[in-house]
Amino acid sequence: MRVQIEDITLRLVEGDITDLEVDAIVNAANQHLRLGAGVAGAIRERGGPAIQSECDQIGFCPVGDAIITTGGRLLASYVIHAVGPTASDADADDLLSSATYASLALADEHQLRSIAFPAISTGTFGFPMEDCAEIMLSTVIDYLESGETDLETVIFCLYGKSAFEVFAEELARQMGK
Repeated sequence: MRVQIEDITLRLVEGDITDLEVDAIVNAANQHLRLGAGVAGAIRERGGPAIQSECDQIGFCPVGDAIITTGGRLLASYVIHAVGPTASDADADDLLSSATYASLALADEHQLRSIAFPAISTGTFGFPMEDCAEIMLSTVIDYLESGETDLETVIFCLYGKSAFEVFAEELARQMGK
């Protein structure tokens, strides 16, 4: 699924985010920047030890923020590690929006043209997929509509058909506004 926002392409794809040829992929990170399971585990396996080594040097990132590292052996040049909330965090919605925004801002700060997001916080952090889709898509759309970005392509790479369908339904709803 593909839509245009201003002159920027927003795409939804189903698959493995580590297979994408983009300037940066976003990792659904934890505060201590340990590449464990899920998206982070796939990034660790495909990208090699350089990514974790750089994360170890940085050491910490607060919930709702993001940091950037090398992409190691990935097709992407960079990994943006966005620390999303757990489902039980009192201000979880705001923190997820903040982590998404921080990722986009880092991409612009580093003059990147393309970025790919997973469904942040929906794995071990237990954030509901429907809420994630609504929050992340609205944050990205608002950011792109601001006209203050050099991004050309934003991709949501969803793992599994059900996640893709939730995001596709939400994107259609938001674009129908």
